[in-house]
Order: sequence, then C-alpha cells, then structure tokens
Amino acid sequence: MKFELFIATRYLRAKRRQAVIGVITGISIIGVAAGVASLIIALAINNGFRSDLQARLLGSMSHINLMRLQNDGIKNWRDLLAKLEKQPHVVAGAPAIYEQVLISRGARAQGALLKGIVPADERRVSALLDNVKFGSADALDSSQNGEGAPKTLSDEVTQSLPPIVLGKDMADTLGATTGSVVLVTSPQGELTPFGIVPKYQRFKVVGIFESGFYDYDSSWGLTRLDDAQKLFGLGDIVPVLEFKVDDIYKAPQIADQLVDVAGQGFGAKNWMEQNQALFRALRLEKVVTFITIGLIVFVAALNILISLIMMVMEKTKDIAVLVSIGARRLQIRRIFMLQGVLVGAVGTLIGLVLGFGLAIAAGHYHWIRLSAEVYAIDYVPFAPRLIDGLVVSVVSIAISFIATIYPAMNASRVLPAEALRYE
Repeated sequence: MKFELFIATRYLRAKRRQAVIGVITGISIIGVAAGVASLIIALAINNGFRSDLQARLLGSMSHINLMRLQNDGIKNWRDLLAKLEKQPHVVAGAPAIYEQVLISRGARAQGALLKGIVPADERRVSALLDNVKFGSADALDSSQNGEGAPKTLSDEVTQSLPPIVLGKDMADTLGATTGSVVLVTSPQGELTPFGIVPKYQRFKVVGIFESGFYDYDSSWGLTRLDDAQKLFGLGDIVPVLEFKVDDIYKAPQIADQLVDVAGQGFGAKNWMEQNQALFRALRLEKVVTFITIGLIVFVAALNILISLIMMVMEKTKDIAVLVSIGARRLQIRRIFMLQGVLVGAVGTLIGLVLGFGLAIAAGHYHWIRLSAEVYAIDYVPFAPRLIDGLVVSVVSIAISFIATIYPAMNASRVLPAEALRYE
C-alpha cells in the first residue's frame, strides 16, 4: 500500500480526541449514499416512464411516414409500397389516409382525425387495432359488417353502414357505444351549384380502442381505406405510406433512404420528429432531476470539507512530524485528498447498492401503485440503467474530490517549526 493511502486509511479508522469529527464523517458518508441512491431511483423512474411511453407510442403509430411534398396524394401507391417494402431494414408497410372531420351523435359533436386503413396492413405496422377494448375491429376486415340476417328494415340499414372504431375518450364524449350510429362530416365537401357543401356519411361503431394516449383516445377514429376514400372523394389515392423498421433508432437514415428510392417530390417524417417536443420534455425533466437531487451530494461534500478542515487542525502536529522526517508537501496533500475521496467512494458504493436494490425490487413487485384511469398505467415503472450508475458515481466522487482541495492545500502549508515550537 502506498504511503499516502496507508496514512489516509489509518486517519479514518483511528480514534479521535474530537468525536465530532467522526460524527461529521459518518454524516458525510450517509449524505453521499442518500444522494446517490436518490439519483439512481429518480433516474430509474424517468427511464421507466420514458421506456413505457416509447413502447406505447411506437405500438400506436408507424416508425416512418412517407408522403408527397405537394400534398396531392400518391397515385401509384400499390406499386410504390411493394417496391419500398423490399428495401433494407423495412419490416412492413401500409397505406393510410388522415383527414380532419366532425363526428356527431345526436346533439353531441367533436372534431376528430379520421384514419383510413387496410386492417391487415395496419396490424403489421402498428398495434392500434390490438387495443380495441370494447367490440371488435374484425368488421373492418370485410366489405360487409352484418351479423346474421336483419330482422327489420332499421336493422338492415344499420348493418349496411360502413364500420368505424373510435377512441375511448371520444366515444365517452359522444355517448357512443358499440352498435351506435355516428355522423361523420368532412369539411372539405364537394362543389355544387349552391357552393361547397360538406360531405357526410353515417358510420356504425363496431369497436372502441384505448391506446393509453389521450390524443389518440380523445380524437381518433379508424375506418376502412375505401370508405375514407369515398368520403373524401380521393379515388384510388392515398396521402401517406406508413412503414415499420427493424431498428427504431435508425429511422432517420432509413427515411432518407426511402425518399431517395421513391424519387423527387417525396418527403418523410420519422417517429422521433413527430414526437420531438414530448421526448425533449422528458430529457429536460431528467436533467432537472439530476441537478435537483444532486444537491444532496453537494451538501454531503460540504460535510466532507468541514470534517477535513477539522482533521487538519487536529493533526497539525502529526503533519509537522511527517514533514520533519522527510514527507513531501505533495504527499501531505495526497493524504487528505485520499481521505476525502475514500469517504465519497464508500458513500457512493453504499448508495449504488441501495439505489439499484430498491429500484429493481420496486420495479419487479410494483411497490408504487397508480390510478390506471388517470395515468393509463397501474404502477410506477422502474428501469435502472448501468450507464446512469456510472455517471452518478463519477459525479459523486468528483464532487468529493473537489471538496478535499482546500483542506489538503492548508495541510501542505503547515510549518514544522511553528507547529512543534512548544512541544
């Protein structure tokens, strides 16, 4: 063991004339451990919510959307879709129509985003249809959605209506349930001798989905692609081609590749761009959490500073003796720096074990429960990461080291003759 480390460890273990120094050292270790553990747990919660949010988000939407820059739609979409699905990293593709509509039922009405889909293709790029909680989305797969022979003329009319699947919150707002009939009005309308008249179509609610995202559940409706094309008067044109890729973090590069293959006049948006504001807010929250809880480690570092200053005052004679027998001033500085770093390292190690242990246990046993009606999840997710533990450890030990600089410099300035004059 090096001379400096040997003296530093002996000073930490030795009995002191001033017991308060030992108490402050213990408080320093507890403070560092508490700060590190709190940071690990807070970052695990942030990562857990981020991972859960990302999984739910990517389960409800495609990874890449390809569209015409002039918004005139894609005419030869079938051939183009088949061509692009063969590109590297592309798992599946699907056509889609997105249009703003007004959905009403009786006196209740709400603006909505109507998405026209081919159900078989949509299931390959997103899990939105798998989130149908009431009713069924099977009616979207067929051209007829009747269930047996109609008993009355009213039943026959209802069964002949095109099907639609609504978000849960929107269905609650409209008072719609499975089997209800809603009126979908397109503001684009059609040109008549009396001017532009909005087009409308009655739909039968065959299912209600709950994705866990308020924007989807409160304003989205799903219907068949051909029904949407008829409502909006598009003919055999789709505005968007959606794609699922095998590596979500390479979506920007794959999107550029698809645009190059599609040719001039096409553009693409990936899932990162579409949810940029949301993930930026999560990153900002993580930084704020790190800084706020990191103040606990800072306060613990102040305790280390105080304990080392008192230690230097108590060991002035010892320092003078060491210098007298040949110890260099650099070695004296190292003794007290190592002493402070050892305190920070012990506290950091305890904090890591405690933080990771609590985070893993809380994530496995779902210790913290939530209201599923409010948060769309019934427990707080924990996702501790080793990289976070590494960053927290480096920061904690670095702060502890900085706190040792001033006391160590003071210790190296002790003059042996002055310290031992009256001994």
